Amino acid sequence: MVDAPALLLGFVIVAALVFDFINGFHDTANAIATCISTKAIPIRNAILMAAGLNFLGALVSTHVATTIGKGIVDPGNVSQIVVLSALAGAIFWDLLTWRYGIPASSSHAIIGGLIGAVVAARGFQPLHWGGISEILVAIVLSPVTGTIVAFLLMVVIYWVFRDYHPSPLNRAFRRLQILSAAFMAFSHGSNDAQKSMGVITLALVSYGTLPTFAIPVWVILACAAAMALGTAMGGWRIIKTVGTDFVELKPVHGFCAETSSSAVILTATAMGIPISTTHVITSAILGVGLTHGKRKVNWGVGIRIVWAWVLTIPASAAAGYFAFRLLSPFLVKL
Repeated sequence: MVDAPALLLGFVIVAALVFDFINGFHDTANAIATCISTKAIPIRNAILMAAGLNFLGALVSTHVATTIGKGIVDPGNVSQIVVLSALAGAIFWDLLTWRYGIPASSSHAIIGGLIGAVVAARGFQPLHWGGISEILVAIVLSPVTGTIVAFLLMVVIYWVFRDYHPSPLNRAFRRLQILSAAFMAFSHGSNDAQKSMGVITLALVSYGTLPTFAIPVWVILACAAAMALGTAMGGWRIIKTVGTDFVELKPVHGFCAETSSSAVILTATAMGIPISTTHVITSAILGVGLTHGKRKVNWGVGIRIVWAWVLTIPASAAAGYFAFRLLSPFLVKL
């Protein structure tokens, strides 16, 4: 017979994998929206490619998972109910923004949910403000970097190919965009899948299964598979927002946006920084759009996206806080 604490741990693991699945279909647009909008690759092929490369990307590193599991709060101050509440808050925000087609950050949703649940359980003292500060700095720097890198790359390409006819150039970049989309899908998996790895490992340490914080192989594989499966389901609402509503894209624009985003994301992954792949690809699309002047950008959509960026951590923290208040009276006996 399964004892109550083990049952609660099971709930946490299932919830983390559900979050990873939702992260996959919520963030499908990060990898393939641009190549779908430019017709560089059929939709079905794009989704299957993104799912496979998300899975492979999730296997390359655990630096970000360690930041999530140890950089925000000490594992010794976290209970199973706290982790479950954090996941509930993150899932709520992901589903809400998906419902309205807003490309919000799943990464920051789980960070906010964890902060809110910890505060509800133990107050502000257990939080690691140094780690949280680094994440907040990355929230600002990563989209700015994505915009600048994409803008500069677009300018360089325009200058190098200024004497070429647009038609053959677009055909060439349509083929190159398949590679850049693959690169983007791989980088997305390398950063985003690690959030759930960190959360599950945090729960395992809290339960006592693991003496120290170290990501088990089965956790890596399970999270990689859950994200890949979610990606395979597609996220059509957000694909439309990112790929067509924000900036009108041609293959060369998609190539620049995806290549720039991938470089920024993989750099952050290597440094163990849990950035938002959503923020980076969206800002990179803004960067390529600005090379044609600000009138080429749908600023109404842009404002909706920025509001979602600003609200994600506070809103998911509030959701995590109230989730703990709702769940703890029922689960505290487990």
